[in-house]
Amino acid sequence: MSRPVSRVLTLLELLQSGGVRTVAELADRLGVGERTVRRYVDHLVDLDVPVESVRGRYGGYRLAPGHRMPPLMLTDDEALAVLLGLVAGRRTGITAAAGTAGETAAAKVRRVLPERLRHRLDAVLDSLTFTTAPAGSAAPEAAVLLPVADAVRHHRPLAIRYTGGSSGSGSGGSGERTVYPYGLVAHAGRWYVTGRDLSVGADRTFRLDRIHGARVLPGTFEPPPGPGPAERVLTALATAPYRHEVTVRVRGTAEEIRARLPRSVAVVAAADGEGQGEGKGWCRVEIRAERLDWLPGLLASLDRPFVVERPDELRGLVADLADRLMDAARGTPPRD
Repeated sequence: MSRPVSRVLTLLELLQSGGVRTVAELADRLGVGERTVRRYVDHLVDLDVPVESVRGRYGGYRLAPGHRMPPLMLTDDEALAVLLGLVAGRRTGITAAAGTAGETAAAKVRRVLPERLRHRLDAVLDSLTFTTAPAGSAAPEAAVLLPVADAVRHHRPLAIRYTGGSSGSGSGGSGERTVYPYGLVAHAGRWYVTGRDLSVGADRTFRLDRIHGARVLPGTFEPPPGPGPAERVLTALATAPYRHEVTVRVRGTAEEIRARLPRSVAVVAAADGEGQGEGKGWCRVEIRAERLDWLPGLLASLDRPFVVERPDELRGLVADLADRLMDAARGTPPRD
């Protein structure tokens, strides 16, 4: 490739990085004079690349927004980051695109890469192994995610058509809703929007994959003070209605216990003065669960004194686990 052509492509790469680039800056980066920079810009315009001239003290050149730019100029590191991001997003189920959009996007990126780089990236992808199974995809459609994000950013009311119950206290249900959206949260392979549901006058958390229509409404609102969107979503998940409501007292500080129990699983609150025994205070732990069989092992893993307040059934399961552990410690054959 001749040096002028190489520099023209370098100029295009600089402009693709965004913002306004002054003539002096471009001349310095390309190692040419300012008149030559203007000539290179003319070459790009002749190729139908939408380069805009910005006047003023801090003027220069920039690419017009909203245009698809051929060729796609990516360094080796940038191309690797894009493809690995698409693979990781698809693997975790968090890619915000319906159907095969992730695969087609990756194919388009690969198609415009130089053959040398494409083969090297294929070697990475072909040799990559994951330690976890692929997550079930619950990614929202772009037609839902984009208006929801716009409403969150500009504090605008949002009309949604929802299917299925919402997370959090109170009644959820399906149908048309008007929401003051506080924030978007991605958690465990799913997307959520948390906000004020005006139809019931309470805060709610909605899964985006259950929203089948979203429309930004006129007007604005002021988000309330208090917990951030992520904390609201995790609290809503931990307090969602389930078959069993479990309350356990655990000796230790709230910070120590939260380090072992995710916020999406348990609500932890200090209960000093109400605990049992001397020394370090106690915390009340509340867990909602469909089944109780996994809780004895979880409580044992805390490696802290605890007292089951409710339900009575859980006390029996804890006692059974304790008997099995004692048998294992003594080397006693397991009982039928």
